[in-house]
Amino acid sequence: MIQIRPVSDLRNKFPEIETIVNNGNPVYLTKNGYGAMVVLSLEEYASLTDNIEMKLDEADRQAAVTDERLSHESVFKKARSAIYGK
Repeated sequence: MIQIRPVSDLRNKFPEIETIVNNGNPVYLTKNGYGAMVVLSLEEYASLTDNIEMKLDEADRQAAVTDERLSHESVFKKARSAIYGK
């Protein structure tokens, strides 16, 4: 079940939020009724970002050995194609 909590719960009910997050579920925090942030476990965050770091490192290595540069339009078009299969 999605956990949406007021940001004050981060201070007032930290152990409860910590348990939810450590069980692999994100907690969405609101401030004045609007989304403010998401709390994730370190493991969950790493699983979301590790591939990105690897791809950025790969791009840096490729840029170091070639003069070819791609426009942001072509990069995003290729990324959308990979994601949506178009």
